[in-house]
Amino acid sequence: MRIKPFVENILVLGQSHLATAITAEMKKRRRYRILDLMEPGEPGRVFKDGVPFVGSLDRGLRTIPKTHRIVVALSERRGRLPIEALLDAKRQGVEVEDAVHLYERLTGKLVLDQLQPSHLIFAPELGRGSLHSVWLRVISALVAAVGLVVCAPLFAVIALLIKWDSAGPVFFIQERVGQDGHKFPLLKFRTMRPVDRRPSEWVRDNGDRITAVGRWLRKYRLDELPQLVNVLRGHMNLIGPRPHPASNYTLFMNRIPFYAFRSMVKPGITGWAQVCYGYANSLEEETEKMCYDLYYIKHCSLSLDLNILIRTVKVILLGQQRVFHPEIQPVPQQPDQGTPDYSKEAA
Repeated sequence: MRIKPFVENILVLGQSHLATAITAEMKKRRRYRILDLMEPGEPGRVFKDGVPFVGSLDRGLRTIPKTHRIVVALSERRGRLPIEALLDAKRQGVEVEDAVHLYERLTGKLVLDQLQPSHLIFAPELGRGSLHSVWLRVISALVAAVGLVVCAPLFAVIALLIKWDSAGPVFFIQERVGQDGHKFPLLKFRTMRPVDRRPSEWVRDNGDRITAVGRWLRKYRLDELPQLVNVLRGHMNLIGPRPHPASNYTLFMNRIPFYAFRSMVKPGITGWAQVCYGYANSLEEETEKMCYDLYYIKHCSLSLDLNILIRTVKVILLGQQRVFHPEIQPVPQQPDQGTPDYSKEAA
């Protein structure tokens, strides 16, 4: 087994948006040294020693310092992928990695605009985890049952505060989409003043409707507690992608790539996208959160669930909007001008 060096010399093959994003990611980590960004047969960027590179990959491998890993980030591979040079590098012990997979590993999310169907079709992890699903379901049901008993006095106090603060029902019930596209009524404590008009779904458009008690409930995520009932009834688990409003299902299916994969698992009270990104206030931000949801679906495990729970507890104790947000620049995507659908209260 080859021992990995403390600092890896990385050669990024390509000058795509993904190549730029992944290079920026690696530069934040001391264990990587970026040698260059280049395209085969085209002028490359200048090396750190001032020597410009022009030519093919095999010449570049002979010219530059010892390369430990080649990251393939070509925007177009057909007819441009230097197969022989990469095979030769592989024979020399150089690791060759697809930029999509490396970006996923570094950032904890998938890159949707660079994701090909084959990346999901041939992903051995995706679709696995039946044992994980069983364990998560058992743990979720037990925690929900105990939580409802323990939190009963808190439920009563919150209900009284909501009724004292504003007119309207204690609970907010909304139809959401769960596993395999099945709809169910999601239960939350009401945090907004009811209105007759049809308001925007995004939180940023409803700031004036959030009550004083509702703002406090949202800050510490206490408005989500009634969903323990949903967990006990089998609609949800403790961990998983947040269930979206049924009114937005068609919109998201049409506008967000690979959105259907989101319903592979049961939705959750908290999830990877929630602790990494927080609330979404536009279709573009929902698409960005989808990158994290897909990562969870692909890599779901009890260890990842525990990581999410720990980060969620930090959010609750500290009242933070986001407990963890990787310092990344999203890979540039085409802006979507679609108009979001609406529901009675922001998610």
